[in-house]
Amino acid sequence: MSNDAPQKNATWNDACLAAAIVAIAPHAIGGIVVRARSGPVRDVWLAHLKSLLSEAMPLRRVPLNAGDDRLLGGLDLSATLAQGRPVAERGLLAEADGGLLVIPSAERLDGGRTARIVRTLDYGRVEMERDGLSAKLPARFGIIALDEGVEPDETVATALRDRLAIWLSLDGLSLRDTGISTDWPHRIAAARRLLPETTADANLATLFCEAGCALGIHSIRAPILAIAIARINAALDGRTQATTADAEVAARLVLGPRATRLPTEAPPENPDGPEDEPQQAQAPETTDPGGEDTQPEQAITPEDMELVLAAAQAAIPNAVLATLAEQKVTGRAPPSSGKVGASQASKLRGRPAGVRRGEPRNGNVLSLIETLRAAAPMQVIRKRLRGGPQLLEDGRERIEVRADDFRIARFKQKTTSTTIFVVDASGSSALHRLAEAKGAVEIILSECYVRRDSVALIAFRGTTADTLLPPTRSLTRAQRSLAGLPGGGGTPLATAIDTAVQLAATQKQKGISPTVVMLTDGKANIDRAGKPGRKTAMADALTVAENMRALGINALLIDTSPRRNAEAEQLAAGMGARYLPLPHADSTRLSQAVFASRRDQDGTGPRN
Repeated sequence: MSNDAPQKNATWNDACLAAAIVAIAPHAIGGIVVRARSGPVRDVWLAHLKSLLSEAMPLRRVPLNAGDDRLLGGLDLSATLAQGRPVAERGLLAEADGGLLVIPSAERLDGGRTARIVRTLDYGRVEMERDGLSAKLPARFGIIALDEGVEPDETVATALRDRLAIWLSLDGLSLRDTGISTDWPHRIAAARRLLPETTADANLATLFCEAGCALGIHSIRAPILAIAIARINAALDGRTQATTADAEVAARLVLGPRATRLPTEAPPENPDGPEDEPQQAQAPETTDPGGEDTQPEQAITPEDMELVLAAAQAAIPNAVLATLAEQKVTGRAPPSSGKVGASQASKLRGRPAGVRRGEPRNGNVLSLIETLRAAAPMQVIRKRLRGGPQLLEDGRERIEVRADDFRIARFKQKTTSTTIFVVDASGSSALHRLAEAKGAVEIILSECYVRRDSVALIAFRGTTADTLLPPTRSLTRAQRSLAGLPGGGGTPLATAIDTAVQLAATQKQKGISPTVVMLTDGKANIDRAGKPGRKTAMADALTVAENMRALGINALLIDTSPRRNAEAEQLAAGMGARYLPLPHADSTRLSQAVFASRRDQDGTGPRN
């Protein structure tokens, strides 16, 4: 047996316990986030969960391309056309009332559908206002969000994840780790009957709140959900009062996966006081009006807090635990992840993003179902205007579709990104800054490789600008090209910008999002014709810079001169680029500035 077998057994036991808890009271705990790729282990767990549900609990699965009509409900097209009047159809959220809603690839759920699901989860009902229909239907369900993300930043949206009590990770488990006990159905049936009588005192709430603060959990939902988990776990064990043992289970399932820092050691109580503590007075007994003796509620103790924090810390994954431990020592937060590419509208490719009114021309795709859905409610009026129904040759009634009924399908697709580095290797830059620029570009290249971006490298010196590296994802090729970059000569800035604009425009035509990162001191002295002359060269550079601004290319200019340079700042303004003066900056600070600027490129902040 391997050394990590006990940990795998504990992980699988917690997964089975989580399935039992959500099967008892789905809506009370919101649901479960299951981090696992599609495979036999996840299939075994889902089958186990399904076997624990009662016959009255529905299980619905949300397709990736489910629109508002399938989620919230809307017009039943076939029934409307058959009956000649609008007929409502229940959506998936209403159909899942009292049961579970399974969301495959939940990390890919867009913001609109996430907001609708979250609102329904909060209010316990669906409010349908579409297709001329209006209804409020009960929808109290739990969610099983299947997170299939590969990168750490590919995960379920925070708004949804925060409302789901339990976060599981089945990564690293194999089929031989998936033993299932046979007594779960009996225990769950008994727990459903006992749960209404199960309580948790206020001290548990205080315990969860203090433990959440110690672990860096800022959401109030975490202690609320932990109380619900503790009550359900007590009912599973046949008890009507949640205890510290139930609090440990809740901390392991709810607080541990949410931890953003390790708990700090609490200072000793009364550090300046005497060593021998005075003997505590015995708590007086009290009597209730019926004459029965009662005892005051027991306050939480440091031992209880220590047990809960230990249980939560044991549930933190090893990789996250190492990161938090490093963060605790260095005081630095872990680096944030970037985006693979921007979202852009598309007529033919990508994920479905709803429909709009329009005509099927110029490459637009007609959505036949939505067109019929728009035309169906109007058939009664149009039949009356025609003076009666029109029949086809086979005797069926004709459906009249007008131009106003046309609905065009919309799609969205993720674009890949290319970062184009334009490095000044002329004499003015090579004298002091080329070594730092090379170091910065190497760090940035490595980060782009992690982000799965493509990178390109353009170097300019003398009278030419050369594309040393076309767009590629090969980190080795990029580093090799950069290492052999010589320095010295004139500064053909206009030619360099022109080369970068052409490469960026080519990338945009391919549907790729380009970002130009230029490292230069801005002191142009070679014009576009290759002739020396500072005044003419600067005028040519500003002219080409205006072309970059007109094309809307995202750009960043890093001034590598020893002090803030007015020429580089003027050039950045002409390019529509962000300007970063970095005097006395080393390669690490240069790379940090680049990625700080890239994190802001999706915002609406001003450009210098």
